[in-house]
Amino acid sequence: MPTTGDVRADADQLPASAGDVVLRVLRVGLHVGFAALLGVGMVRTLITEDSPGVRLLAIILTGLLAVLYLAGTIAEKRHFGGRAPSTVPWAKWWLGGVVVLWLVLMYLNADYSWLAFPLFFLHLHILGQRHALIAVTLLTFVVIAAGAYHAGSVSAPQAIGPVIGAVFAVIMGMAYRALYTEGVNQRRALIELQATRAALAQEQHRAGTLAERTRLAREIHDTLAQGFSSIVLVSRAASASLAAGDTAAAAERLETIGATASENLAEARDFVRDLSGEGAGAHGLEGRLRRLCASTQRTAAAAGAGFDVVFKQDGTAVALPAPVAAALWRAAQCGLANVASHAQASRAVLSLGYLPDALTLDVFDDGKGMDPNGLPGHPRADGTGFGLAGLRERLAPLGGSLEIESAPGEGTVLAVRIPWNGTEPDFDA
Repeated sequence: MPTTGDVRADADQLPASAGDVVLRVLRVGLHVGFAALLGVGMVRTLITEDSPGVRLLAIILTGLLAVLYLAGTIAEKRHFGGRAPSTVPWAKWWLGGVVVLWLVLMYLNADYSWLAFPLFFLHLHILGQRHALIAVTLLTFVVIAAGAYHAGSVSAPQAIGPVIGAVFAVIMGMAYRALYTEGVNQRRALIELQATRAALAQEQHRAGTLAERTRLAREIHDTLAQGFSSIVLVSRAASASLAAGDTAAAAERLETIGATASENLAEARDFVRDLSGEGAGAHGLEGRLRRLCASTQRTAAAAGAGFDVVFKQDGTAVALPAPVAAALWRAAQCGLANVASHAQASRAVLSLGYLPDALTLDVFDDGKGMDPNGLPGHPRADGTGFGLAGLRERLAPLGGSLEIESAPGEGTVLAVRIPWNGTEPDFDA
């Protein structure tokens, strides 16, 4: 009755669905119908048959047919769970044995011809569609012939009844086949959907892990790495002062190392506790940037490469969301750290601007300049180059931009711009 080919091979591997309940009910109805019609045929034979020998033979053959049918049904249930058609070779031999016993019984009494209807379904269930249609046609003619043999003639009802039964059985078998195929396809689609969802979740987890690693690398560069870099520079200057016998300068530089270490520790604690989740107040960012300028100037002077750092603000300060304030703060850190490490400048200006449609932060120095085309687009293999690359990644979710303007001998300008209209969008930074 159900399907052939690949559907048969895969059906027992798929999880049960609601449609399986309907199919199993139909199969149980088929088996119950076979048993009931077989019992009716035997009772009718015992009532209408006068020969004791014929009645005894009918009882024996009916019992054999019942046992054979039950054994095959149980075996199929054990192998296929009642969901898929039989695909083992013995199924066709079992069907042949059932048909032979039925033919003998129908020869004894025409009332056994009612078993033809469930046998139609058995053929559609076990044989391929083309062979099943041929077998159903032959069984229909056999039933008509048996009726004519026992009645002595063929009447219209005797011929029309089996034909209508055969046609109905074929239609029902095709509907059963379509229902079963649809159920298998739905279960396959469900399995594929579950596999796709699992793969998508795994990919999202992998992407989230990579993004978190990138974020941690960026935060460590902006906090610990820059602080340690300043400590290294000042400690070398302190060692040089000690070697020259200038203990006062060495002591001053050691004091600078302690202050820088304290500031770096505070940054590290903020990072670990993620204190930046709270937005900066209207004057909080300005105060932090002023302290950053003073700290940078102090550290640079202690390292022996002093330069003046000036802070300027344009526009009226307003409270900013945490992602925006953090991005501007990190941009200032990155810009001044690069000035201290590479620019050889005598003056740097940090400028924060509150414009009607944007926030700007510029870091200008009058140092040796550079070729902007030589800047790395990604972190280097030695662990450097995270600053500008990480800053661009931080600005991207905010719709911000980063521009570097410089030329050899003409200083450098780091310009950050973040779209801003005074409201607080749902940034995903």
